[in-house]
Amino acid sequence: MIAACSIAGSDSGGGAGIQADLKTFTALGVYGLTVVTAVTAQNTHEVRGTWVLPPGAVRAQMETVADGFSIGAWKTGMLANAENVRVVAETLPEGAMLVIDPVMVSTSGHRLLAEDAVRDLAELLIPRSAVVTPNIPEAEVLSRMRVTTVEDMVEAGRRILDLGARAVVVKGGHLADGAAVDVLIDRDGELRLSGERYPYSVHGSGCCFSAALAACLARGVPVREGFRAARTFIDTAIREAAGDVGLIRIVNPGGTIFHSR
Repeated sequence: MIAACSIAGSDSGGGAGIQADLKTFTALGVYGLTVVTAVTAQNTHEVRGTWVLPPGAVRAQMETVADGFSIGAWKTGMLANAENVRVVAETLPEGAMLVIDPVMVSTSGHRLLAEDAVRDLAELLIPRSAVVTPNIPEAEVLSRMRVTTVEDMVEAGRRILDLGARAVVVKGGHLADGAAVDVLIDRDGELRLSGERYPYSVHGSGCCFSAALAACLARGVPVREGFRAARTFIDTAIREAAGDVGLIRIVNPGGTIFHSR
């Protein structure tokens, strides 16, 4: 059984976080495991409240799923605070395949990662990652530079790569004009993928993209191929989204994304 584990917050609206990750894993034929870091009261428009779980609860969940399952990939989303960043770094199995979605602020503007936790994320978790998947605001924080063009995305990705990641995907959805461009930067260079930009925003697209990439890696797909597959998956999900309520629609690809190993 191919399994992947999401370490993230619970979204009561089901559009992002743990719920979106599980839907994505299932759509891509991967058994989903979860480690809940926080409980949120939210829908597609707002976050009304956040309750962070204590580090001991996060550690116990990680240890329990690691003891009971063979986990092909781990994915982090909302980690909430420095204490939980540190406990994830301490508990993550050696050599784990790790995708980091450095969730800092919700789509509606609610802070999801304490400012003092960013340094721990950069120093303790990013050096252990197979891929880091920041959007432009997150890439600006991690790279300490302003990002307004695709070339800026590449440079920011290189700076995040220098933190120790094996690969970085900078997502270009926040660029003002033109096609939606995502850029993968790794030790071999860069890969740019473009897609259609839709006239609406959707809740949870970053979670779904990183979960799709983690599902690919869990199945043994190489990072660059996984990037292409995850991009195809999320493009379809955004195209089929319920744009009037900002809710992404996860579509089962019917085996067209990749073949089981």
